[in-house]
Amino acid sequence: MRNRLARDGFVILAVVFVLLRLFAVKPWADSVDAYAYWTTRDGVFYDGATTGRIGSYLYSPAFAQLLTPLVWLPIAMFTALWTALNSATLWFLLRRWALPSLLFLPIALEVISGNVHLLYAAAIVVGFRWPAAWALMFLTKVTPGIGVLWFLVRREWRSLAIALGVTTAIAAVSYLLDAAQWARWGDFLRTDATSAGAASFTTVGWYVPIGLAPRLVVAVIVVVVAALTGRRWLVPVAVVLAMPVVWLNSLAVLAACVPLWRGAREAAADPITSAVRPSAAIAS
Repeated sequence: MRNRLARDGFVILAVVFVLLRLFAVKPWADSVDAYAYWTTRDGVFYDGATTGRIGSYLYSPAFAQLLTPLVWLPIAMFTALWTALNSATLWFLLRRWALPSLLFLPIALEVISGNVHLLYAAAIVVGFRWPAAWALMFLTKVTPGIGVLWFLVRREWRSLAIALGVTTAIAAVSYLLDAAQWARWGDFLRTDATSAGAASFTTVGWYVPIGLAPRLVVAVIVVVVAALTGRRWLVPVAVVLAMPVVWLNSLAVLAACVPLWRGAREAAADPITSAVRPSAAIAS
């Protein structure tokens, strides 16, 4: 009964929030990051783009191209669909804990802002079984892809090859479709690296005022420790540390720690049963 109430409560809340987006009810109509993705519909991705500037599209052309069928929808419909996607992802990750998890401010802000952090969390969880999921990180914020070091340290060469190969294949096809946008993205990354990697810069919203370079060093250490000790739940921590900028809602990635930790416990308690359970096989 408690699980059913948690599920039904979350579904009702998610549906209400999606409808508020769909009918553009203020202030719930605004979805800052989802809006940035929607603006790629004009075909000009990086003009005036700067980290911390509302409405700036910062990811690779490949991600924008994958969203092409959706961005031609009206903005209200697009943000409603993106909210539904984030809500479904949150349920996939936390199940009956999805509803109380909204009290954790980064997760609530993530659903509101419409970023990709919950998608990252899901990609990490499934990425141990389907490494191609790591392409999402490489083709958006790039540096969070550092989590694939798990496969390198553990000498899981096939998984490493799949993660990097799928990313390369998607990028290659995208480049052939629009080489000019890839050149612009490269220029953007070079010019924006100084501000995004610095300890502080002008922006709207809370973020960790620590530069990217020292955080990357710590992230590498965390992944190596995780791989050597078999602690998959540490990989989301490394991914957060490796963000170009750690915003408050970036901490939503830590939602992946829950299924990964739970899967490890189930596998340790009953390795035979967990080996045949799909959910445990993904997380453990």
